[in-house]
Amino acid sequence: MKDLDSIADFLFEVGVLAKTPRSYHSLLGSGQQSVAEHINRVVYIGFCLGHMNGKVDVGRIIQMCQFHDVSESRISDLNYVHQKYTERLEEKAENELIKTLPFGDKIGEILKEYHDRETYESKLAKDADNLEFLISLKEQMDIGNQRVKTWIKPACGRLKTDEAKELANRILEINSDNWWFADKEDKWWIDRNKI
Repeated sequence: MKDLDSIADFLFEVGVLAKTPRSYHSLLGSGQQSVAEHINRVVYIGFCLGHMNGKVDVGRIIQMCQFHDVSESRISDLNYVHQKYTERLEEKAENELIKTLPFGDKIGEILKEYHDRETYESKLAKDADNLEFLISLKEQMDIGNQRVKTWIKPACGRLKTDEAKELANRILEINSDNWWFADKEDKWWIDRNKI
C-alpha cells in the first residue's frame, strides 16, 4: 500500500510540470511553454538523434530525456540569469524524490548517467535538451521576435555532438511551419479536393 501511495504521489507531482512555466520566455518577450511541453519535445528529439547516430541505445536516451527536468516540479525552471544568482538544489530535489519511490534507484541511475555526460547517449540526451530550446527560439524568430538572434549563437554553442549540430543547422535554415505547407502547390490547400 505504501508503494502505491508513493507512486500516486509521484504521478501527481510530475503533473505539476505541466503547470510550471519555462522562465526564459519572460526575458525573451514572447511565447510560453511549460516544463512538461519542453520535456515532451526533448523526448522526440532524443529519439531522432539516437536514430541519426544508429549505434546508441535509443531507449536509454529517451529515458534520460524523460527525466532530465523532473526536479523542476520542486525547484521550478530557472533560466541562465536566475541560475547565475541562485543556488539550484537540483541534486537534492532529485534525491528526495528518488528515495520515495520503489523504483527510485532506476531513476537515480538514469539521472546519474545524464548528469555525468560520460556516455554518448547522455551527450545526445543533453543535446536534445538544448536543441529543444533552439527550436523554441526558431519558432519565436519565425513570428518576428528579433531578440532571438542574439540568443541563437550561445544556444548553438552548447551543442556537443555532430548529430545535434547537423540538425541545428537545418532547423535554422527552414521555416518552422514548413511541415504544414510541405506541398505548397497541392490544390488541397484551396479546395480540399471537394470540387
